[in-house]
Amino acid sequence: MSQFVKAVLFDLDGTLIDTAADFVRIIGKMSRENEWQAPSEAEIREQVSAGASAMVKLMLRHNDQVDFSEETLLEFRQQFLDDYEAEICVDSCVFSELEEVLSTLELKGVPWGIVTNKPRYLAEQLLEKMELDERCAVLVCPDDVSRPKPDPEPMYVALEKLGIPRGAAESVLYVGDHVRDIEAGNAAGMPTILAAYGYIPPEDQNNLKKWGADYITDTPEKLNKLLLSSGKFDYL
Repeated sequence: MSQFVKAVLFDLDGTLIDTAADFVRIIGKMSRENEWQAPSEAEIREQVSAGASAMVKLMLRHNDQVDFSEETLLEFRQQFLDDYEAEICVDSCVFSELEEVLSTLELKGVPWGIVTNKPRYLAEQLLEKMELDERCAVLVCPDDVSRPKPDPEPMYVALEKLGIPRGAAESVLYVGDHVRDIEAGNAAGMPTILAAYGYIPPEDQNNLKKWGADYITDTPEKLNKLLLSSGKFDYL
């Protein structure tokens, strides 16, 4: 028997949009400016979901800058964010097969939205550059809540903006690529889907089942199939 779905929510980086290439480019630029060797693309991708500070720390430690101060970290982090904002969408793209998911949901009249830990000023610019801002029914960022994911507060805010009562949270799917996504969705009572193709470090790969997601998909194609072709969900 299929499950009734009123809306679908996504995490942003590593789930709906592949933003890693832009971060790789910026870390490479900063490394060249300091005459350092840049970390590999794979190493940077693994840190994307952990945020700007994690990627900057990776760059510093990759070049034996192990005793950096908090002031140094904040300085490089701000440069990273400034460079990213200046060229926020050069190589980023919607993950393959997920554009079909968005288009199909829109055709069925099912709203889709984003709940992310990315700051609003960056998330809004990215969605605008990708021409997704007018299509996205709801965007919830850390700026909108007192407690970001893994707390369920952002999920509740999304439900409120969509006009869906908390008691109907089981009719809203949440898709994410980090343990905090799954924890937040589960705590809010939403069925959760782990996008295991996202920015997940190797040390976490063997523990994905322990995160407690209702479904795990290891490619965007399989996520597409789960959402559109498996008959598990009924969109009305």
